[in-house]
Amino acid sequence: MYLERLNRLTQQMTKHAIANVLITDPSSISYFLPYHTHPGERLFVLHVTQAGPHRLYLNQLFPVAVLPPELQACVAITTYKDGEAVLETISRHLLPGKTAIDKFWSSHFLLDLMTIQPSLQPINHSLVDDLRAIKSPEEQTLMRQASHLNDQAMQALIDLVPQRLSEQQMVDALKQIYQRLGADGGFSFEPIVAYGANGADPHHETSNDVVQVGEAIVLDIGCVHQGYCSDMTRTVFYGTPDSESLHVYDLVRRANEAAIQCVRPGVTIADIDRAARQIIEEAGYGDYFTHRTGHFIGREVHEAGDVSSFNQATAQVGQIFSIEPGIYLPGRIGVRIEDLVLVTEDGCEVLNHVSKAPLMIEAE
Repeated sequence: MYLERLNRLTQQMTKHAIANVLITDPSSISYFLPYHTHPGERLFVLHVTQAGPHRLYLNQLFPVAVLPPELQACVAITTYKDGEAVLETISRHLLPGKTAIDKFWSSHFLLDLMTIQPSLQPINHSLVDDLRAIKSPEEQTLMRQASHLNDQAMQALIDLVPQRLSEQQMVDALKQIYQRLGADGGFSFEPIVAYGANGADPHHETSNDVVQVGEAIVLDIGCVHQGYCSDMTRTVFYGTPDSESLHVYDLVRRANEAAIQCVRPGVTIADIDRAARQIIEEAGYGDYFTHRTGHFIGREVHEAGDVSSFNQATAQVGQIFSIEPGIYLPGRIGVRIEDLVLVTEDGCEVLNHVSKAPLMIEAE
C-alpha cells in the first residue's frame, strides 16, 4: 500500500517534471510511510525524488521509524540532534530542478533552505493533496466505519436532549459515547452543540447554556477511527418551534438533498455548491448561508479541496467530501444539516444515515 502510494507520487512527479517533493505535514508523511509523530517546532521532512532513494529526516528525540523491508529498500532515514545543520544535509541531496514544497512547512525552514541553496526552484504544487483526495477501497471502508460510529454517537447524543444538559455537559457526554463505541482517536474536531440563537454562529464555542422550549439544537460532531475522520451535523428541536424555524429547516434539508443529488463524476464542484445555494437564495435567505457547502475529508477532518462556488474542478470517483448547507439568522436560530458523500461511478454514496426528517423532541 505505502510503496504503491510512493510510486504513484513519483509517476506524477515525472509527468510534471518535478525533481523533488518535500513533505512536512505529519498526516501526509503517514500517508506514504507507516510512521506518525507530532514534531512540534522541530524539522520533520520526507524528501521524495523521481528515482529515489527517498529520505526521511527525523529528530532523534522522537521514536525511531521502523519501516517494512519493501520501504527500507527505497527510503533512507536520517536522524539529527538539536542544533545540527540538518538543512545543509537536505540541501546536499536535493536534485536540480523544481522542488514542490509542502504548503504547511514553516516559512523559516524554507527561507533558511533558500539561503543555503539560492538556486532552489520552490513551487506550490498539489501532487500530494490530489493523491490523498482519491480514497482507495481500503480507505473508503475505514471512512464508512468512522461514519457508522458517528451515526451511533449522534443518535445517542440526541437521546440525551430530554435531560436538558448544558452545551458543555453534552460535549462531555459525547466524549464518553465515542469511547464506549470504540472510536480510537477521539474527536476529529471540537464538537459544536449550539442551543437556540447560539446556532446562528456556524462556529459557536461551547457554553454552559441550557436549551429552552421551542429552540433549535445544532449538533455538529465527528470522531477519528483507525486514522480516518467522520463529520456530521443534525439540527433538532426541543419542543415545538415556530413556523419560520420549520420553514428554514425545510429549506436547508432540501438544499442538502439537492446537492447530494448533483454529486457524480465529472460534475464541477461549483455546480454542487450551486445546487444547494440556489434553493436557499430563491427562498430569500441567500445572505444567511454564509459559508461554503462543504469540505474534503479523510485522514484530516478538513483536507485540501472545498465544495464552493470558486472550485471549478470536477468530482472524481473516490473523493469524499461534506454537504452541509445552513441558514443562520442572527439572534434567533441556526440550522445546518451535513452528510459525507463518497463519489461513485454512477453518483455518490451517502455515508451518514441518521434521519433528516424534522425531529421535535418532547419537552418534559
